[in-house]
Amino acid sequence: MNRSLLLTGTLFALTSTLALAAPESLLPPGFDNPAPAPAPSPAPVQSARPDNAPAPAAAPRQSDSGDNSSSGTAVVQPLPQDNARQSSSLLPDDFPSLAEIEAMDDDEVDEIFGLKPKFDTPPAARRAVEQIGVIGPEEGGMPISSLSAQPASLVRTAIAGTGGPVVSRWGHILLRRVLSSRLDTPQGMEATEFAALRAALLNRMGESLAARSLVQDIDSANYTKPLADAAFDSYLATGDILGMCPVARLKSDLRDDAEWELLRSVCSAYSGNSRDAGRDLQRALSRGVAPRIDVLLAQRYAGAAGDARRAVNIEWDKVENITPWRFAFANALGLEMPDALTKDLPDYYQRSAVLIPAMPLPDRAASADLAAREGILSAAAMVDLYSQIYGNAALEGEWNERATRLRNAYVAADTEARLTAMESLWADADGPYAGQVLTAYAAARLPVNEAFLQQAPQLIASMLTAGLDRNALRWSAIVPEGSEGWALLALAQPAEQIAVSESAVDGFIDDDDSAEQRKSRFLIAGLAGLNRLDDTTVDNFSERLALDLDRETRWSQMIDEAAEYRNGTLVALLAGLGMQGEGWDRMTARHLFHIVRGLDRAGLNAEARMIAAEAVARG
Repeated sequence: MNRSLLLTGTLFALTSTLALAAPESLLPPGFDNPAPAPAPSPAPVQSARPDNAPAPAAAPRQSDSGDNSSSGTAVVQPLPQDNARQSSSLLPDDFPSLAEIEAMDDDEVDEIFGLKPKFDTPPAARRAVEQIGVIGPEEGGMPISSLSAQPASLVRTAIAGTGGPVVSRWGHILLRRVLSSRLDTPQGMEATEFAALRAALLNRMGESLAARSLVQDIDSANYTKPLADAAFDSYLATGDILGMCPVARLKSDLRDDAEWELLRSVCSAYSGNSRDAGRDLQRALSRGVAPRIDVLLAQRYAGAAGDARRAVNIEWDKVENITPWRFAFANALGLEMPDALTKDLPDYYQRSAVLIPAMPLPDRAASADLAAREGILSAAAMVDLYSQIYGNAALEGEWNERATRLRNAYVAADTEARLTAMESLWADADGPYAGQVLTAYAAARLPVNEAFLQQAPQLIASMLTAGLDRNALRWSAIVPEGSEGWALLALAQPAEQIAVSESAVDGFIDDDDSAEQRKSRFLIAGLAGLNRLDDTTVDNFSERLALDLDRETRWSQMIDEAAEYRNGTLVALLAGLGMQGEGWDRMTARHLFHIVRGLDRAGLNAEARMIAAEAVARG
């Protein structure tokens, strides 16, 4: 049915009176309502009414003349102006006109006439807003009730106060696991706020896939603006343009910015209203609702839906910068952005590029080193990425050659050739640590050989990036005491299989040529946090290196208290708060000491050991 006819009919129905009077008769009295003929008397019958039941009331009698003025039951014919006055009271004063309704989109019309549903899922499929998360305790998640008794202000400060990436790859991995876990809401906090805080931090860390999974655990009807903001960011960062549509269409008033308006039009196109969406986007372009490039990208994307075909030419000449909106839409559309705009982009776009499936493999590989170094990609994920590159015969050049070297690092018949391939990958990566993540499992396959003693610290560090501590411990038989390889194993060992003597530590400090002896400072902090040095030895080395491990702050008091109660979830959140930064030069030995000790005491010994060893490897 034509929408104009439908709306006109609806308005007509609403503005008509509920009780319409019959037309006034033009016949003389008695002709339009003649007196009824007398009925024959009925034969007497036996009444079925009980003796004590009241008799029915007699019907009122009309006069033969048809004049009811004296009967007491007169009916007054309403006047036309009374009908109009009665009908106008059915609509509110601010009800839009037909022309205004015609200019609205479908969602606004549905909302005006009460046709918009409050839920987009049937009652049986709706989920309670509790224990939001995607990893349960049986899957490696944190205990469900670990934050339920914690004050909201503390949890809010720990999560919101962590501004972005953390210096430690293993700290990042632990924090991602905590934020993605299925948890009860802290006392005094709304469940949607808790979810929004966690998703927003995951986005800041570059973990937009985890953030997207988290927000998808909540029904659209329960969204709030902070939750919608975090969800919107996660969908853009992963290139999932339409993922936000259920929320954007069901709760269209959550945001009032230009990108939200454009997204709602795109969603409308993919829900079958491509013509109306095209009209709305054209109106947004003519009115300057958003920058021209943003509207054109939305038009190009929406044009792929339905039969509203029109050519949209994307011109980058007057575009001054790339935004998450432009990056997501351009990649989803397969458009190539000018080099002048993509050169020296912030790290956000590298983290996003590696997560977008539509990105070409070489572009994902170019961003993978940062993702590996920060903990976004695992060693196995890195190998999978390069395996796709190696298996694609159409790809040639630098990345194919690098994939070939990675294959040689795994399967070359000559062990020296395998080590040579690994060394070249370490040198070519964006920082040696990213290369070590790539070669973690290849290093574990390499046999222990004294001929490779010089490369032992790099091989051990490479294995530890994937948590292969037992494979790394095979080298403990040949690494010299007091060397860097020995220091890594002294921290990473699950149990004290390697003696940690004062003389060995003293030798390590003497040979340490790192900036400000950072490796030595981290070694002492890690060993002290794991309780692998006695207090007197720790005091001596602390004085020698001016560590000041005993100095307390409000943060150190909170993480120590959380560790005392063995609350690993809270300890991990506070550890993330203390590990903010983009390099290990931002980390102090005192912070590392409290983090390692807190995690170890709270039952997260493996994470404590890996973070301590990573600090020395990257110090």
